[in-house]
Amino acid sequence: MGTVTEIAGPSGCGKTQFCVMLSVVATLPANMGGLDGCVMYIDTESAFSAERLVQVAQCKYPEYFRQEDSLLQLTRSIFVDVQQTCSSLIKRLTSLEEEIISRKIKLIVVDSIASLVRKEYSGSGGKSLIDRTNFLSQQAAILKYLAEVFCIPVVVTNQITTRFGQNPTPSDLEEGGEIVPESDTGYVTAALGNTWSHNVNTRLILQYLEGQKRQVLVAKSPVAPFTSFTYTIQDTGIVQEVDGAGHYHGTDPGIQNIRVRSSLPLEYATKK
Repeated sequence: MGTVTEIAGPSGCGKTQFCVMLSVVATLPANMGGLDGCVMYIDTESAFSAERLVQVAQCKYPEYFRQEDSLLQLTRSIFVDVQQTCSSLIKRLTSLEEEIISRKIKLIVVDSIASLVRKEYSGSGGKSLIDRTNFLSQQAAILKYLAEVFCIPVVVTNQITTRFGQNPTPSDLEEGGEIVPESDTGYVTAALGNTWSHNVNTRLILQYLEGQKRQVLVAKSPVAPFTSFTYTIQDTGIVQEVDGAGHYHGTDPGIQNIRVRSSLPLEYATKK
């Protein structure tokens, strides 16, 4: 509550599933662990699915959502807002104050924070990099303000990027996060660079394990140590595996290595 939490990871790891599940929980009454309010779900990738929302609700809380009235209330409590440009996103965020009060918004989701930025500021030149840094800083300031003033959780999703070089230097961590030194080795980490990683209060990193298993890493938190949890994606949403929790040796959240799945044959990937 009152902070910005980022969920970063590769495609298909469950970032949107995580947000959908949180949206369901936020609408529940307080005696069920919910926030008894509405959700502002800002979708920049057209990834939100109303069918999946209903499925998670009915499978995770079958008794509560068995009644048609409860299910109808759920669909009326999730306000999905599709934004397709950086300027329209900023304009939308700056206009949320009144709606948070009038609509009893208890959770803000931005899925994803990276897609529009990477689409509009794809160049590595000076002006594009500066503009992108300014946009991300402005966006972070608004989200932090809304979270703190109204004491509500703000959840954003982030994508991944590949950086080259085993030991990142300060030049690798420029605000844009896409500057790549000459090297034939690389690693995958959260997108948007080092400056953005300092703008979020908590960073959760999702990554692939073997089979259907995935893992969430607490890469940055003001209250939790470097902790990992194994999970699978089921009809009820994100489900933690029994005995799947532990600690790990963390690092700077801006350069935390993320495990991804390669679509290349194992032989080719090994040779490369």
